[in-house]
Parts: sequence; structure tokens; C-alpha cells
Amino acid sequence: MKIAIITSGGDSAGMNAVVRSIVKCGILKGCEMWIVREGYEGLVRGNTEHADKLAESSTAEAEHSVEDAIHAHSEDISSQTPPDRNLLHNLRFGDGDLLRDGTSEYVGGRTLKGRYIVRVGWDDVRGWFSEGGTLIGTARSAAFRKPEGRVAAAHNLIKEGIDALVVCGGDGSLTGADLFRSEWPEIIKKLHSDNLITDAQLKKHTHLKLVGLVGSIDNDMSMTDLTIGAPTALQRICEAIDNINSTAYSHSRAFVVEVMGRDCGWLALLAGVAGGADFIFIPERPPKTDPWEDQMCAEIHQHREVGKRKTIVIVAEGAHDQNLNPIRADHIKDVLTDRLGLDTRVTTLGHTQRGGRPCAVDRILPTLQGVDAVEALLEAEPGTPTYMIGVQENKITRVPLMDAVKMTRAVATAVKEKNFDRALALRGTEFNEMLAAFHATSSFPDKSSKLPEKKRLRIGIVHMGAPAGGINAATRAAVRYCIQQGHTALTIHNGFKGLLDDSVDTPTWLGVDAWMARGGSELGTNRTLPSVDLGTVASKFQQFKFDAFMMIGGFEAFNALLILQEGRKHYPAFHIPMVHLPATISNNVPMTEYSLGSDTSLNALVDACDSIKQSASASRNRVFVVETQGGQCGYIATMGALAVGASLVYTPETGINLDMLRRDVRFLRTRYSLDVPGKSEGRLVIKNEASSKVYTTEVMTTMLKEEGGTLFDARSAQLGHTLQGGVPSPMDRVRAVRLSLRCMAFIEQHHELLAKQGPAKSRQAIPESAAIITIQGSSVQWVPVQEMVPHADMKNRRGKTNWWAGVKDLVEQLAGKPQFLGIPKTELHASVFAKP
Repeated sequence: MKIAIITSGGDSAGMNAVVRSIVKCGILKGCEMWIVREGYEGLVRGNTEHADKLAESSTAEAEHSVEDAIHAHSEDISSQTPPDRNLLHNLRFGDGDLLRDGTSEYVGGRTLKGRYIVRVGWDDVRGWFSEGGTLIGTARSAAFRKPEGRVAAAHNLIKEGIDALVVCGGDGSLTGADLFRSEWPEIIKKLHSDNLITDAQLKKHTHLKLVGLVGSIDNDMSMTDLTIGAPTALQRICEAIDNINSTAYSHSRAFVVEVMGRDCGWLALLAGVAGGADFIFIPERPPKTDPWEDQMCAEIHQHREVGKRKTIVIVAEGAHDQNLNPIRADHIKDVLTDRLGLDTRVTTLGHTQRGGRPCAVDRILPTLQGVDAVEALLEAEPGTPTYMIGVQENKITRVPLMDAVKMTRAVATAVKEKNFDRALALRGTEFNEMLAAFHATSSFPDKSSKLPEKKRLRIGIVHMGAPAGGINAATRAAVRYCIQQGHTALTIHNGFKGLLDDSVDTPTWLGVDAWMARGGSELGTNRTLPSVDLGTVASKFQQFKFDAFMMIGGFEAFNALLILQEGRKHYPAFHIPMVHLPATISNNVPMTEYSLGSDTSLNALVDACDSIKQSASASRNRVFVVETQGGQCGYIATMGALAVGASLVYTPETGINLDMLRRDVRFLRTRYSLDVPGKSEGRLVIKNEASSKVYTTEVMTTMLKEEGGTLFDARSAQLGHTLQGGVPSPMDRVRAVRLSLRCMAFIEQHHELLAKQGPAKSRQAIPESAAIITIQGSSVQWVPVQEMVPHADMKNRRGKTNWWAGVKDLVEQLAGKPQFLGIPKTELHASVFAKP
């Protein structure tokens, strides 16, 4: 199969990760890989006769250079099983540097001028992970919208023998692709009747295989939780808001921040939650009051009355009122200045939201989506619908493309018809949940929002284990929800040690205002378990009259919940709802695919490794062994390796042995042997700190330095506690708020069940009332702590099974390790390319 990749419409971070993933997976599957420059416009233009001849000579030249490398280093790569011939044949075609640098030509005759459909090889897409935008270019094509333009596009594809397309773009680009596919049979008949294609070409190209991926910073496509580029855009916005917050506080100013989102308020909504905004304007839910100025001013006046020194209002560019009249940032500024007397500024972020390096999520998910896109094409039949590769929670999904487009456009229709309830319903459960979360954590409470006295609770909140990004955001959400509902939040400082020392506070609404963007733990945290003095802990529960208890932390919090649940046999004080919200950079809590802090840690690792790889590549022949934290769990090392394009990854789950190291050294020698002389790439080896007690980072670095000989040098870098610190990522913040409020709802539900049993002293809590909130596949689920025990490796402090276990193999396959070592395909793990 010959597969071509198109990026169309707007650019978004993560598109290059998709292209890289598709190219490499396609080659691993035996396909020829092509890219289309400049979107549909390039498809219509095709290649000129001169460009065709240059491309043929370039291909021959690239193949010749690979053969030269094989002969030059026959000792290194021929003494063992030779590399896979298909990979060698598709190693490079010489245009990677031209594509990456965005130039048309270099001195020496190589050029991309007149070439819009370009064959690419394995090395032509190396180093694309850290680049923003789309290196193959994008353009809106008026020609492709016309029938004659699509006929020309089909002719150009057939001339190159291409029979499959992957299109990454917005709903308009994907709809155009599906139309192209539906018209294909008629188009090729016309081409044949006009004698533009032969009988053989007609027979070979009866069907165009097509799959779509959504690249959109607005996250405006239905039937997927995330679109490619949206997480990075959100990160850019939150970085700006964090910076604005400091100057707003200093001068007691108000800032109106305009973000992108012509038809979708996702960016504005999640930035409002993650940035701790006071008020937001989104297209799907305009202010309910008319005029809206009254509602906004009343809300912000309350915030200022309790002592807030800063005001942040976020407005989506497509925001409007109930009558669809646009709401402009400048008008909001005038209202805040004239009616509230606030010193107000406007910041329009504009295209800064699109640019910059992709965040970790926008590298990992697009890579996994690219893998599934290739698989979907290989499985496609003439009657198969065009699939869109999407995401649900932590799962890669396939849905019929036109079903997603239809639902997406139904949102816009509902808004135009002023049916805002339907528009919100079509956006999905998570969007509505985040909207409710914003109001719960930003609106100042009034008497009407509070529960009746008998339903109000005293809820203890404690941090446990090592600090992780999002812990403070989760606590802030819980505290503000408690205040809004009339509950009393009791925050415990310094873990269970602090509880024993009576270090318990009742925070105020304003007191936790700045916690959203703070890393570390504002309450203080340690690893002390309640078993240090369980009886006294029970007495403290009674002393402070806890009606419920919430722990935010890692494996220690899971252990603590288990101890408290078992303590119910002896201490009535523990017969209350108790919850654990997983928060640990190691992501080692069993049965959940995501813990707060792991995304922040991955972003820290990506930032560090991008800098390290830049240094390694500048030296041309350097390998860096990068040591990560993670304890006995290899999640950070594995997913970090996928996010930075590492060549090798070592984890505690698989360990390290001498045979493995011998094989890995041979792989690196082979890989460097096949580089263009003088243009070797710097490469990364990611190693978890607990992968081996014998083969330490220092030992491995020394070994690689010795074995590299004249081919490569080696250095090491230990990231250590830098992976725990820093500003929490927006994804960690919004998930913290969402999951924290779910915990509050769980507590209220189970307290109501307990209350039906009568007086507190006689109540017997059911096992389900002591539970951990988890993300499993595409859903959020509660797991009673006792049910989690069989799934936990208590000795190594991790789960017995991990959803990401196959990703280690994927990392090494995307580096070409099995193929460069000549390992037969039957020895590869089938799960790597299995359907989700």
C-alpha cells in the first residue's frame, strides 16, 4: 500500500508527531510513505515533469548512500543478523532537512520546487517531535473545492500509485476528504475515459482508502475528548494567564483575556478553570441575564468585596449574548472600568496560542493515534466508512467521520437557533461537567446555594506522599465546593503527623484563591501512615468531628485508606465516607490509568530532554542516558520516552540484563553506522532510577562510551526532583478540579446513605464507602479499596498490570530497534499495533 499524509486547514501543535508516527508505522507495515506539501493545494498541483526526474534521482542517490554505509561498516552490521531490507530501502530519500527547515532548496541542487507529493523515509521525519505547526505545510485550497480540482488531485495520486490517504485537519478538511472519497469511482472513470490513466491504473485504484485525524486548537470536534493541538494551546493560554495574574495582583488590576474559539468555548472554559478566572464568556452558554453586564459586575463586585486584588475575565472570540450579539473584550473592559472603577487592561493572545513546542499530551496521543490510523487503513474495505481516530479519556477510539462532523455542526446550528441547552448537551458530558466545575469554584457562595443544616458535613482533607502537580488545585476545588454547599472543609497540615499534632485549619474562600497554579503542597505532605498510632488517629477523627475524609496522594494514600477501612472493625470514627484521589508523578496507583501530577512531570521531562537532545545532536554523535524518577513504576520513563522519541527505555518492570545491554549496544552501533557521515542525530536513552541496582546510570554511560568506539560518545543526565516541581500543567489542574468535585459528590451520596441508619455511633459504613476514584479506559470509575488489593503489587508499590506496558515496545519499534537488529516480525509484540 502507498499512503499519503495531508495536513489541511489550520496548523496545530502535535501534527508533526502524527506525521512522524504514521510514516514510521507505515514503513514497519511494509507500506510506501508519502507526504503532500501545502495541504489540498499541493494535492491539486502535484509534481512537474522536472520534479519527477529529480525525485527519481534523489531516491536512487539516497538508496546508494545507504548501500555505501552498509559496505563501509560491514563489521558492525553484518557480523550479526543483517537489518531489515525493507527498512533500509525506506531509510531516507534525502528531503527531510528541506521539509524540516521550511526551505525549498539548498546549495547543491536539491529542491522541493515543483514537488508537492514527496516520498519520505524513516530518517526524513526524525527530530519532528519538538517542532510546532506542521512541517509539511498547510493551505486552504479553493481549487480542491471544485470538481475539476478534485479530478486533478485524483490524477496526481494515481500517477504516484498512492491508494490511501490520512488527512489531519478540522471538520471542513475532513468533510472535503470524505467527499473526495465518495466521488472517487466517478472521478477515475472520467480520468480513464479522457485517456489520462491506463486500464491497469483503473483496475488498481478502484477504491481510495481514507482515515481522518482532527487537528484543531479549539477542540471543537464532537465524539472525541481531545483534538490534536488543543492541549498545547491551553498550555500557552494558561502560561499567559499565570504571568498576567502576578501583574494584576501587584496593581490590583482587572484583565480581560481574549482567547481563540470562534464556535467552541473549550479553550476559554478550561482556561477559566485552570487559571482561576472570575468570569468567562463562551458561545455555548451566554450569560443568562439580560443585560449580561449586571451579572458579571455583581459577581466580580462580590469577589472584590471579600478582598480579591485581581480580576481575570476570559472571553472566547466567538462569545455572544442570549440574542447572539457579539461580546467584545474592549466592551467588557469599558464596563469594568466605568461601573466598578477597576483599572482594566485587555490582552488578546491571538496566534501565540497556536505556536511553540507541543506539550507532552500533544506528542503522546497523536503518536498513538497515528499508529491506529495506519492500522485502520490496512483493515479498510470498500464498504468500510471513513473513520476518525479520536480519544475518550485515555483510550484511542475510531468513530465514523461523518457522524462526528454531523454532531459538530449540530452544535453550531443549536447556537444559531438560540437552543443553548441543546448545544451544551451536544458538547458532551465532560464539557458540561467542566462548566459546572467552573461555577462551583469561581462563584462566591450565597445563602441560596447552601444545603440544609442537617446535610452539611465536616470534611477532612489531607495530602500524602511526595508532592505532585495538581494537589493544590484539587484541594482548592474541594474547599470552595464545601464553602458553597455549606460544608466545613478541615485541611490537615503535614499529613497524619499534623493530624496527631492538631495542625488542622478551616480555610476561607479567598485563602485558597491562588492555589490553582502552585506546585508542591500548600498543606505539606509526608509518607507517614495512620498505622503510626491508629487509635489516636481515630480519636482525632472524633475530636474534629469528621463526617467524611479525603486523601490526595499516591501509593501511601492508597495504603492509608486500606488501613483506615480495616480500622473500622475497632474504631467507629472510621465509619464515614473516605476517598482517595490519586496524585503521584509515578502514576503507580493500581487500577487507574492516570494520577494527578504525572502530566506535569512528563512536561518537565519533555522540556529537559528537548534541551539535552539539542546538545546531543549538535555534537553529532552523542548518546545521552537520562535518568528519571518513578520509583518501582516505569510509567514516567516509558511515556516520556514515547514523547521525546527516545531510542531505548529501561524500566523496573522489565529490568536490565547483560544480554539486553549487548543487544542494545549492537542496535546503537548499527543505527549510527547507517547515518549520513557528519550528520548523525543525537539520541536519548531513558532509564528509570530503579531499573537495576547493578547497571546504574553511571555504569551504563561508561559502557556505552566504551562500546561506541568511533561511532558515538555517551553522557548522562539525572533529572531527579526537577520532575516533581514547577507549575502544574493545565491538564493536571482541570483534571484535579473535575475529579475533586466527583469526590465531593461521592462523599455526599454515601453520607446520605449512612444517615438513614440513625445516630452516628451506631452506623456501619459499607465497603463501597471507602474507595479510590480511577480512570479506566474511557470512563471514570470508583473502586472500593478492598477490591484494589488483589491488583496491587504491595512490595514494589505499583499495579500488577499496566495499560502502558506495550508502549515500551512501541518506543523501540519507532526507533527501529527490532528491524535494525534483524529480529523477525513474529518476535514483535502484537499488542503494539493491536486495535484499541
